[in-house]
Amino acid sequence: MRKFLTSLVIILAAPFSIAAGGPSVPLDHIDNDLTDTASLQSGAKLYMNYCWSCHALGYARYNRVARDLNISEELFTEFLMFNEDKFGDHMSNSVPVDDAKRWFGTAPPDLTLVARLRGTDWLNTYLRGFYEDESRPWGVNNSVFKDVGMPHVLLELQGLCAEKPEPLGEAKYDPLTGSVITTGGCQSYSIEGSMSTAEYDEAIYDLVNFLDYMGEPTKLDRIRLGWMVLGFLLILFIVSWLYTRELNKDIH
Repeated sequence: MRKFLTSLVIILAAPFSIAAGGPSVPLDHIDNDLTDTASLQSGAKLYMNYCWSCHALGYARYNRVARDLNISEELFTEFLMFNEDKFGDHMSNSVPVDDAKRWFGTAPPDLTLVARLRGTDWLNTYLRGFYEDESRPWGVNNSVFKDVGMPHVLLELQGLCAEKPEPLGEAKYDPLTGSVITTGGCQSYSIEGSMSTAEYDEAIYDLVNFLDYMGEPTKLDRIRLGWMVLGFLLILFIVSWLYTRELNKDIH
């Protein structure tokens, strides 16, 4: 019995020890909305144009994503499919693994489940955390992924931050005047992008929203079903309580 209890405690504690194993990095919170279809459509467009060529979504199918995001087959195949795949195929890409390893040092991972693995706050901070670092092979580093091995693929949109961006909301003050110098984020750019900071943040919101959907396409259905089950159990409890009270009313 003691061995069983010890094993149970180890099993239950394992996820917490794994989660606490890495270094703590301040993350910028994001409140994404899976009911925002326009945002999901915009995120899909960004992903397929800037990310999919290296990072497959191999656990998803084109037709399922198109149906969930309310995109017609004609529009999806014309603007969001860039190879000879069929509409019902998995969303794999055509980058040879050996070439990818030679270019990046390792094969780019499939990102279907990255939002469930890393969390949306991590993705939000990571995608806005690239900065100039000439010591790195691609000339960039990342505030939450030290010595990252990928280039800043959204550089033409965001630009390139000249120095490591600070977490949002962490104000820095002038020691002499006490005035706020910065409240976080990128303060200056070595390369200007086509988007303003607000526009880029909105684009990343859409992209993270899409990746959150990809990680669990049935999340909204699961939540809705969960509330229905709880409502059923509540009604069942009330009926059972009333029935039991009726049976016991003459018992003294």
